[in-house]
Amino acid sequence: MTRFDHYRALMRMDKPIGTWLLAWPTFWALLIAGAGDPSVRLVAVFAAGVFLMRSAGCVINDFADRHYDGHVERTRNRPLATGAVTATEALILFAILVILAFMLVLTLNTLTILLSFVAVALAIAYPFTKRITHLPQFVLGAAFSMAIPMAFAAESNQLPFVCWVLFVANTLWTVAYDTQYAMVDRDDDLRTGIKSTAVLFGKYDLAIIGLLQAATILLLALVGWLIQATFLFWVALIVMAGFFAWQLWHIRDRDRDACFRAFRQNHYAGMVIAIGLALHFWLPMPFGIA
Repeated sequence: MTRFDHYRALMRMDKPIGTWLLAWPTFWALLIAGAGDPSVRLVAVFAAGVFLMRSAGCVINDFADRHYDGHVERTRNRPLATGAVTATEALILFAILVILAFMLVLTLNTLTILLSFVAVALAIAYPFTKRITHLPQFVLGAAFSMAIPMAFAAESNQLPFVCWVLFVANTLWTVAYDTQYAMVDRDDDLRTGIKSTAVLFGKYDLAIIGLLQAATILLLALVGWLIQATFLFWVALIVMAGFFAWQLWHIRDRDRDACFRAFRQNHYAGMVIAIGLALHFWLPMPFGIA
């Protein structure tokens, strides 16, 4: 591999699932804040920002875990774990990515700029919380959700109630799917002392994931009610609930590969809500259907 290939791997450019999981809620927020017609410039800025900050988050995560990843089956070949990239190189790459993201934010209004500092702080804090708490997934959920108030701030310079309902819904959804992800590594984490919700929930993991997913659906239903969504959004929400039901059934035996497949399927769950919101705003309902 070339040096560039190692940097690509460190940024997970070959594994875009995390970028999509960060992007879909951002697009939800932009659609709602812009009443279905968000600024094309803002969509471009946030799309680029999502890629840069997800990449930066992966880099700082691997930096924090560089002494642990080599002991975990799934992560033992990551560039920092193998020594292909040094810790100093990783920090420099992280700084470059954050600076580029901040340059994008500087094209936006003051409220969005202020919120960006919270977003960066959460992104930096997340990987280190795995040392001190069994709830790092909640920090990740907040970090992944910060694009929502930033999108509302950039589009309307306001943070309405629907913004925070969406923020909480996405935070709980993130905890649910990242717990599925953490279940893949649970045995290794128990051996190395890494903390996670998968470790904390133990034998109650499926029940709690189900409760988190149910809360996500209820909060998104509240979002639909607040925006007076047409039936197309409600169809999308039912489809998302179907995805969640399939995931719980699929991971019932807690098989590592099954948990990873369930985690990856959340990409489609997020996508279907984005489609439902777009259709709500873009397609007029005939015959007064709502």
